[in-house]
Amino acid sequence: MRYIRAWTVVFGALVAAGPAAAQTKPAAATDLYHVHFTKAAPGQAAALAKSLLEPDKSSKMPEHFLVLRHQEGDDWDYMVIQHLGPKTEISAATPAPPASVRDLSAWHDDTFVIGPSWSEFSRAMGIGGATQAGALYVVGVHRPVPGHREQLEKALTAPAPSSAIQTGEILLQHMEGGAWSFATITRYNSWQDFATDHSSALSAAAPGGWSDIREHSAFHRDTIADRIYPSK
Repeated sequence: MRYIRAWTVVFGALVAAGPAAAQTKPAAATDLYHVHFTKAAPGQAAALAKSLLEPDKSSKMPEHFLVLRHQEGDDWDYMVIQHLGPKTEISAATPAPPASVRDLSAWHDDTFVIGPSWSEFSRAMGIGGATQAGALYVVGVHRPVPGHREQLEKALTAPAPSSAIQTGEILLQHMEGGAWSFATITRYNSWQDFATDHSSALSAAAPGGWSDIREHSAFHRDTIADRIYPSK
């Protein structure tokens, strides 16, 4: 895990998945993930990317992570999602990263979430599969209107209408950290697929459509990104 060195606690993934996700019924939310958003210090974008591509050898599963790079949208430059398994421990005895690494980042934001197993996550995100080199990802974070958490989750996971466009969908649920409740990641195999899918988007009144989500979401940010790790 990167830049999480403050206190000691043990988390267990105890929450099961709820409503059906877009296109297919999601797998149970059995595993913990650490979500890290970061913006590079001026002139340090390439160096920061290089440091983020280094597997964390202190992790039980150091190769189980995904790095996305901002293309359009929010202010972050990179998003790192590290798989932690069903339980993890953070120790105050772990030394902080050296200043040479810390100084590469202007700011960062960290959140622990629950999501599907790594195999399900990898399948949806095209890791180890036949994902094309031009694949892109749409990352959204949402905070519900007070009292509308269940309704927002249902809207974000509403089944999509039948489509010839192949996508991968992941919903991550906040446990501790950032000021959002849900993160959604949608994978498209190409910009063309992205454009085609959005040109035939859900109607505003449909479940999961524009008005449905706006009725239950008090805050959201969306970002288009590409993947820089894993490369396949």
